Amino acid sequence: MTPTPASNETRTAFAAGVLCYLFWGFIPLAFQQMAHAGATSWEIMAHRAVWGVVWALLLVLLAKQGRQILNVLRQPKVMGWLTLSATIIAANWITYILAVNSGRTLDASLGYYLNPLLNMAAGALIFRERISGAGKIAMGLAAVGVAIQTAALGHAPWISIGLAVTFAAYGIIRKRVQADAQTGLFIECLILTLPGLIYMFWLETSGQGHFFTSPLSTTWLLLAGPVTVIPLMLFSWAARRIPLSSMGFLQFLAPTIVFFIGMSQGEPLSGLRIASFVFIWAAVLVFIYGAVTSARRRNDAPVATEFEPGLVEEADDVAPR
Repeated sequence: MTPTPASNETRTAFAAGVLCYLFWGFIPLAFQQMAHAGATSWEIMAHRAVWGVVWALLLVLLAKQGRQILNVLRQPKVMGWLTLSATIIAANWITYILAVNSGRTLDASLGYYLNPLLNMAAGALIFRERISGAGKIAMGLAAVGVAIQTAALGHAPWISIGLAVTFAAYGIIRKRVQADAQTGLFIECLILTLPGLIYMFWLETSGQGHFFTSPLSTTWLLLAGPVTVIPLMLFSWAARRIPLSSMGFLQFLAPTIVFFIGMSQGEPLSGLRIASFVFIWAAVLVFIYGAVTSARRRNDAPVATEFEPGLVEEADDVAPR
């Protein structure tokens, strides 16, 4: 049977989704190379904002969304929400960079395993979305995993919780903002650019910067832009072309890669910590089972027509890391 254009596009979109999460899975290695070149986590953060805005602008221009930027800039309320979302995603970014550059990569992995489950809880509390039986079981298993992790560490896994909470909060805010992923990311990076430039200028003039110390350090810090924007572009393109249940399955690819990076780098992994991840992985499997079951149920339902717009939901493409 000859593949149809639609099936070819679906396969291409699925490949783009896999590539996106591979980017996010291996991104700790890029941040660690920047650190090996001498850059501190805060310096990496500054370069991520500054070079990210350049790549985000390129993405907006490719999507021909220049008018959307001007429209957003004219709306103080939208700009206020995007300023808040920029602050929250900056907190998420710096927490992640600090974690992977200080031997806490496993904590970062746990944070992004928890994120979809926290999103589900937030949806129920804030948007009054119904949680399925599988969802409740997954959240219960995750709670047990966090409790065991707390016992293993001797304190709550604050890095993991911080990453999950900030990213969930970011997603909640972006759902309320009338700006798509590309435009919103550009405005957020633009907001973060001024403090980033000021900090970079101070570092370089005080002799503490690493941008000009060697061609290698320059190259790695310049890469902070594309490693931020390219996976978002892939995600945004894929999320609108394949089922959300497929994206829900793929999203666990990144923290799994991050977990194995942390383990391969010799981070402490006691029996209790392994047990906590077993509960988290069980929660993930239940979550995926629930998502697949729900998707099959929707596929078996009557197809929505143009007179029934309420039955069709557009993919939410908010997902920068």
